[in-house]
Amino acid sequence: MSLKQFAAKIFARVVVAKINRWAKNPVKTQAKVFRDLLNTAAETSFGEDHNFKSIKSYEDFAKQVPIRDYEALKPYVEKVVSGKSDILWPGKPLYFAKTSGTTSGAKYIPLTKQSMPSHTNAARNAILSYIHETGNADFVDGKMIFLQGSPEMTKKNGIQLGRLSGIVAHYVPKYLQKNRLPSWETNCIEDWETKVDAIVEETKNEDMTVISGIPSWVQMYFERLKAKTGKPVGELFPNFNLFIYGGVNYEPYRAKFEALIGRKVPSIELFPASEGFFAFQDKQQEKGMLLQLNSGMFYEFVKADEFFEENRKRLTIGDVELGVNYVLIVSTNAGLWAYNVGDTIQFTSLKPYRVIVSGRIKHFISAFGEHVIGKEVEQAMQDAMEAFSFSISEFTVAPQTETSGGELPYHEWFIEFENEPADLQQIAKKLDASMQQQNSYYLDLIKGKVLQPLKIKALPKNSFQNYMKSQGKLGGQNKVPRLSNDRKIADYFK
Repeated sequence: MSLKQFAAKIFARVVVAKINRWAKNPVKTQAKVFRDLLNTAAETSFGEDHNFKSIKSYEDFAKQVPIRDYEALKPYVEKVVSGKSDILWPGKPLYFAKTSGTTSGAKYIPLTKQSMPSHTNAARNAILSYIHETGNADFVDGKMIFLQGSPEMTKKNGIQLGRLSGIVAHYVPKYLQKNRLPSWETNCIEDWETKVDAIVEETKNEDMTVISGIPSWVQMYFERLKAKTGKPVGELFPNFNLFIYGGVNYEPYRAKFEALIGRKVPSIELFPASEGFFAFQDKQQEKGMLLQLNSGMFYEFVKADEFFEENRKRLTIGDVELGVNYVLIVSTNAGLWAYNVGDTIQFTSLKPYRVIVSGRIKHFISAFGEHVIGKEVEQAMQDAMEAFSFSISEFTVAPQTETSGGELPYHEWFIEFENEPADLQQIAKKLDASMQQQNSYYLDLIKGKVLQPLKIKALPKNSFQNYMKSQGKLGGQNKVPRLSNDRKIADYFK
């Protein structure tokens, strides 16, 4: 055992003990975070506008601070962006994480001195939890890669601006710097396809042990590695034994990954976002990711099926139930207050609190009141893949409401198969059966002859890469929406 492995195991034991202490006292932990946030921000513009000093309880907070999305918080954010101090959080932020907005262009999410540790420590703690649980620390001596955005930044009124993954790259500990790939120069390449080719050249002869990134883009990297070398990834990197991912569900990609690698590789799931690093997988045999209750973020939850109602009920950590679809609301030490992140989650455990990401509150299909969410279509795809042993590169789902000749409307599944199966009709039946089993609204619409069973449209290879490229969203942290309530994506594939 190397000195680095030995040190990693000791460090892992210490960190996991600290995690266990707050995880065993969730309500008390969140109450302290709540009070610290309010006290710290009481004299900011936002704190004064919402009379933070008068807030004595969570009920007071819920009355005085409405739930907001980025558009509603934007008047405050614009003041911060213009260079003003003490608006959402004391002083000025260290960075703005620039993300893609849906209605008004780019979004600027503030990152502060207090919030940055939640982004850097959570990923570290996920790896240390894995080491502590499995005893496997061999990978710390090899090379590690994270497929991410450019670390180059610009300045906006004196505050540094960049992509979250690029900002976090500046916080890689010194003891990992010599193990980290790709090089700074390669990481700064903006064109994603050029960047992936350069990463292939830099890594193909290295001892890669840890590979991390969004599955769809790691898959592209693996495909190009195999095309360049003629070898499966697992043969090229015999010591590759840990895949770290986040952003999307890995299951639809798993079969393809294992084919490209040539074997199974253990994995760790993360739940990072520009607004905060919310959760990470702390146990290999438990479903879900440990919600970060002690990281300067106070959580609220609203049932997704009540979210758009006028009198929606806001819940805190002690009120949640297993298996319910909740919209995630956060108040953070970066100055976000009762902020709708846009993600929906479900709890898989309450001791400790573990979650899965079930979708996006804006990404759903309910053209006829079916309330279909991302988790359901991903589970249906997984069921079909297991039943018929096929693999896919990507898929998305949209409603087809404009039919002719008396034909009933339906859900259309756009699937890029690795190798198109001979009998798409059987796969469609399996997908539809799984959807009916999971979603009672969908079942009722099928039985009531309001909808007909879903249909599959098989797409040529690279269709989704070409779509993302056409949208200027190839690579990095960008993801294909699993489903949408309109035909904007579907129309591209006509």
